[in-house]
Amino acid sequence: MDMRDIILIGCPVDSGKRRRGCLMGPDSYRVAGLREALEGLGHRVTDRGNLTPDPIEAAGDPRLWALAETVGWTAALIRAAEEAAGQGMPIFLGGDHALSMGTVAGVAAHAQRLGKPLFLLWLDAHSDFHTLASTETGNLHGVSVAYLAGREGFDAFPPVPAPIPAKNICMIGLRSVDPAEREALAGTEIHVADMRFIDENSIKAPLAEFLARVDAAGGLLHVSFDVDFLDPSIAPAVGTTSPGGTTFREAHLVMEMLFDSGLVSSLDLVELNPFLDERGRTAGLMVDLTASLLGRRIFDRPTRSLA
Repeated sequence: MDMRDIILIGCPVDSGKRRRGCLMGPDSYRVAGLREALEGLGHRVTDRGNLTPDPIEAAGDPRLWALAETVGWTAALIRAAEEAAGQGMPIFLGGDHALSMGTVAGVAAHAQRLGKPLFLLWLDAHSDFHTLASTETGNLHGVSVAYLAGREGFDAFPPVPAPIPAKNICMIGLRSVDPAEREALAGTEIHVADMRFIDENSIKAPLAEFLARVDAAGGLLHVSFDVDFLDPSIAPAVGTTSPGGTTFREAHLVMEMLFDSGLVSSLDLVELNPFLDERGRTAGLMVDLTASLLGRRIFDRPTRSLA
């Protein structure tokens, strides 16, 4: 197994929605032993601590929740992500999903500098494809992919250094998509595998097809992994629970396939709200899944005795 230089970056972003708690996510991953798990696999791990947002004054639609703070986070994360992507494999510890506007945009700038295409794998119950004009809630964690894909109406935000072509985006696990998002997605080349598709075809099929295209293009792959990709029965620590998510076994299969591909160059872990967790259960599962993505096989896990 190839050893990686892994860079942990805490992103306590809690501005993308009204329900607070995700700012505690980065330290929860640390307490749950993420660094130790990755070092146990032989990787070299550096923890750069937690970032802070740039001070920004942004005027805009009063419907949009915490716009200035989210813009500040985006600017700070673009810089941090571009720098870290040139030094190793960054893992961004969230924080709500608004953070990906900065992390993915920064990694895209790095990929452009290398002359390589960036591909985005979005593991989420939601498509996050609203624009600032179409969002009904005003929660900016629901606009991330629209921003990264170059949709119009994001003048308040830093320009995306290298917008991601729709054909380079794959969404797996969707089960809660608003009508405006559904209509917008239908007019793009974004690859979508919702839970019905997964039920009918398995989770392996869409992921294998997407990974083959990344490999053929010689691309870099950013994985943005939302806790609500998982079924809330196994991962309750998220404020946007949606029943019918992926199972423990499906999630580990995804992670092991990603490891086998050797294509993942950066990773978001987002929407963990420790305030809603059950004795660290969700944080521990996310650490285990990240370890699978970086080389731990499911048969390597010890059986836990109930005695």
